[in-house]
Amino acid sequence: MKRGPFRNKKDIVLASKSPRRQELLSLLGICFYVHPSKFKEPKPFNISPSDYALLLAKKKAEEVAHTFPQAAVLGADTIVVIGDKILGKPKNQSQALEYLTLLRGKIHTVITAVALIEKNTVHTFFVQSKVKIANFSSSVLKNYIATQEPLDKAGAYAVQGIGGFLVEEIQGSYTNVIGLPLTETTKLLIEKQIIVLNQ
Repeated sequence: MKRGPFRNKKDIVLASKSPRRQELLSLLGICFYVHPSKFKEPKPFNISPSDYALLLAKKKAEEVAHTFPQAAVLGADTIVVIGDKILGKPKNQSQALEYLTLLRGKIHTVITAVALIEKNTVHTFFVQSKVKIANFSSSVLKNYIATQEPLDKAGAYAVQGIGGFLVEEIQGSYTNVIGLPLTETTKLLIEKQIIVLNQ
């Protein structure tokens, strides 16, 4: 790992199997362990999208914190919202096409919630970004879906992957759309003295 601007003051455990989140956290040059949460996400219920994302991030972090009580545990969850509908990861190619058809030519919201647990204390926040998907034809969308990339992505696209060509505009944090708002996460880790300057 290349030298980064920060170093660990405490052990960090990332409660996510997402390679995107791992790559973003690695940019800080810190050491962390990966221990994906096994928390089963409930279907959205009568709750606001931001509260739903916060609930999932908190539950994921709590589930892993039981195994690593002395560490600082980071949990995160990213959802795509259009109107009053929350789009998670599509179950199959048909649902991926349904999601992308709904999103194309429109602006939607991407919310990533983050939960940090250390010393039995939970700190949470969420970040919202606005994303506009270009109005491509169904044939283009189907060809993108055939790459298999959309099948494990909230909203059925990956802005940092092949799906980057679909994204016409982003208002707000780019790393939030990828899955971990790096600025806000770093500020929290510094504030709670989980990481310090690499001096």
